[in-house]
Amino acid sequence: MVEVSARVLVIEDAEAIGAAVSSALRESGYEVQHRLDGRQLETDLGRFRPDLVVLDVMLPGRDGFQLLEVIRRSSGAGVVMLTARDGVPDRLRGLSGGADDYVGKPFVLAELVARVSAVLRRLGRTPSTVQVGDLVVDADAGVVMRAGRAIELTATELRLLVYLAAQRGRVVSKTQILTAVWGYEDYDPNLVEVHISAVRRKIEEHGPRLVHTVRGLGYVLRADE
Repeated sequence: MVEVSARVLVIEDAEAIGAAVSSALRESGYEVQHRLDGRQLETDLGRFRPDLVVLDVMLPGRDGFQLLEVIRRSSGAGVVMLTARDGVPDRLRGLSGGADDYVGKPFVLAELVARVSAVLRRLGRTPSTVQVGDLVVDADAGVVMRAGRAIELTATELRLLVYLAAQRGRVVSKTQILTAVWGYEDYDPNLVEVHISAVRRKIEEHGPRLVHTVRGLGYVLRADE
């Protein structure tokens, strides 16, 4: 089984946004620390040694562009800039300064997590392939194999399975799935049930059950011995 343990530093002064981003990243298997400003950035770069920094631009004290310069001078960490500034000049300034990606507010958590994951994979910090039993999920290639057979999934089914694979062995609730895959916290939970059923039907057609229902809690992807 492949373990995902990349370290992500979130620097976001809006506590609610920072907490939501940190929670979503932890649920995707990352080790996360959240800071409200960049006062201890140098210390974090030396001690926490993040593989990637989610960096807000509008921060008290040193802004995101100044912090980006510090990161680029002293670390090989990836940087995803996060800001309400969505203009082309700011995007160009961030990207020309060495940012790997740029996400404007408001955003869907699932998209941000996907962008973080993509940058980490490009940097070689996390694997794109996860194996659970005889099921292999390659998020980068969009390929799912079971016992050597290719399984065709829709785009939404693939996102759902990639999320379950990242959480393999852990029970995730319908609300967590909705937030991570669709970006909703309050929505019809039947949406999850329908797609879980479709994924189950396709990946379990030629093998034992992998997606298990934990009554009253949610779902877990695991291979029972």
